Amino acid sequence: MTLFRSRISKAVVPAAGLGTRFLPATKATPKEMLPVVDKPAIQYVVEEAVAAGLPDVLMVTGRNKRPLEDHFDRNYELEEQLARKGDESKLARVQESSDLAAIHYVRQGDPRGLGHAVLCAEPHVGDQPFAVLLGDDLIDPRDPLLTRMIEVQERLGGSVIALIEVDPSQIHLYGCAAVRATEEDGVVRVTDLVEKPGPGEAPSNYAVIGRYVLDPGVFGEIKQTQPGRGGEIQLTDALRMLAQRTDQGGPVHGVLFTGRRYDTGDRGDYLRAIVRLACEREDLGPDFRSWLRTFVAEEMT
Repeated sequence: MTLFRSRISKAVVPAAGLGTRFLPATKATPKEMLPVVDKPAIQYVVEEAVAAGLPDVLMVTGRNKRPLEDHFDRNYELEEQLARKGDESKLARVQESSDLAAIHYVRQGDPRGLGHAVLCAEPHVGDQPFAVLLGDDLIDPRDPLLTRMIEVQERLGGSVIALIEVDPSQIHLYGCAAVRATEEDGVVRVTDLVEKPGPGEAPSNYAVIGRYVLDPGVFGEIKQTQPGRGGEIQLTDALRMLAQRTDQGGPVHGVLFTGRRYDTGDRGDYLRAIVRLACEREDLGPDFRSWLRTFVAEEMT
């Protein structure tokens, strides 16, 4: 078997969306900056990229996203004030975000879909494989999905997407993959992709979630991709073309994920994610779980 030396070191985080599902909270605050317990959602995503060995992160932003840059920048006034007070714990937490990674920014300008957002990263990424992490999906660090995907891409080449099995009634909310088994447990070959399939159109109940490791050949396919569902340039449509190839950017494999995933793109799931993560925190969990049990018991009476 040929060993592909991809030397993946760069992650791309699309962050140009308007966050309309969270209005009015996102009228002046980027949805990526909404707190999940005590950190903005976007910080969890950057931490995941760094933990997978990707020290170079490009954020694809748009208008009104300046708070993202401020969060990952130094705040000298605040740091100086905390240092004077001797509050080392809070000082470390403030400095943590600015020390995480080498973070770069590019503006998408015209928001023309995820495919177009990924295309904006081409000058920064160059001709090497790269990861794409969507901020609506938070993956628990105890389940190193991205590390596994990178390992698969380095062995098999092409592109790798993350797949979860969902109830057939929910598949219309996702990109959907047609797959066939490989000799490796938990890894499938993707043969076709459909973005948010209509009734009777889904080839399976394997849904694409927001983690990708992409061959740079995807850029050429995106450039030839016409606007699809929603009038946007869909990354799914470009990957569909790569899935049919064995060279020039193909093939496409899927890693089946059964670990802990927190969906912050929906208001209800966002609240559930906060509760789950708060319950598991050593500093917050014991008291919070005790209160939660009492609250639930009172609600049930």
